[in-house]
Amino acid sequence: MFKKKLSFVLVSLVLLLGILAACGDEGAEPTGDGEKVIKIGGLFDETGATGDVGAPYAEGERAYFEYINSKGGVNGYKVDFIGEDYAYDTSRAQQVYQSLRDRHEVAAVLGWGTADTEALRKQIINDKIPFFSASYSENLKDTGSESGYNYLTAASYSDQGRAILEWIEENHKGDSPAKVALVYHKGHPFSESPIQDIKDYATENLAGVVEITPDILIELGDTNPLTTLQTWEQNNEAPDYTIINYTWGQTRNVVRDATSLGWDDTQFMGLNWTAGEGLIPAGADNQQWVDALDGFIGVVTHAFPTEDLPGMEPIIEYLDSKGKTVEDINQKFVQGWATASIMAEAIGIAIDQTDGGDIKGTDIKAAIETIDNFDLQGLAADVSFAPDDHSGTDKIRLGQLKDGEWEIITEYFGISDK
Repeated sequence: MFKKKLSFVLVSLVLLLGILAACGDEGAEPTGDGEKVIKIGGLFDETGATGDVGAPYAEGERAYFEYINSKGGVNGYKVDFIGEDYAYDTSRAQQVYQSLRDRHEVAAVLGWGTADTEALRKQIINDKIPFFSASYSENLKDTGSESGYNYLTAASYSDQGRAILEWIEENHKGDSPAKVALVYHKGHPFSESPIQDIKDYATENLAGVVEITPDILIELGDTNPLTTLQTWEQNNEAPDYTIINYTWGQTRNVVRDATSLGWDDTQFMGLNWTAGEGLIPAGADNQQWVDALDGFIGVVTHAFPTEDLPGMEPIIEYLDSKGKTVEDINQKFVQGWATASIMAEAIGIAIDQTDGGDIKGTDIKAAIETIDNFDLQGLAADVSFAPDDHSGTDKIRLGQLKDGEWEIITEYFGISDK
């Protein structure tokens, strides 16, 4: 009887030690061959309201981790990238995030939308899980109690808008102030995010040079915005410039209908999710869109696949291994790839700082905040972070559509250059 009790106690101790060891290894775990794996979560919109840009972005993130794992991982750690499509549903994003945290015990997350990222801000602080979102909302710059685990990997929407205003100031012709209309979905977290900051910048820095007109309020789901534009036009003259903040589909709808109203002298411009190859859809009516969108200027935060840049070499190598070429991807793929590479850089630093130990969210956070001018080899502006600065960069380029092709018309610049 005594031997049976002793055996039971020994088995129980072994099980308990196993459980304690597992709890102390959150975010990284050894495989059967001694190789360590670090788990990173992904929140994607591949089928929801912003899936037109979200799907290629997610593809780029997945591709990067697949590529880096094929090269031996990050300092010997394989990256297990566990992602799910939440279809731009904030409540579903919460469920996916909780699964990534509790079931998969991820050490960091690559997220997507503004509404869901902002909704998770305090939760990820409590969970100590660093978060790179595809939202560039100015709100996520806060390094304190609101957004202390969020980091922006490209210029914020507000900084993009400020930079556009600076470009307008330098390029506007004539003696009258440049009339700029802001086109967005009022009440939508992503679309409205930079609006007040753009207005404030115009008032405080460009008074008498830039005049913000009454807003043009068009919902993202309104695929035929002609009526709204006609109503706005009854009380206003066509603007000299627009700053549009939508994704591809709604942007082209607005430009199409405004052009049909005779806004021929308006320079249509937009923030980063308006720019990219998908702004002009493929199909039988392709030429119609080429004509309607000719001259459109968009913020370019990340490179186009056709650009001859050092950072494109590993992408081309990856595509070759899949029997593909740069013609099979677009700029948003590059954007996802570049974002994942910044996370990999942080993981590598964390591994070095812990001398190859278990990597937790707090380790990745500390690593991110030591990144200084990380060179993305042309895929995007270099990024830097610090404990009191989570903004990454304020640098953008501008690109313009000419005969259906994007042409870069500026070098990287930002308001910090002023």
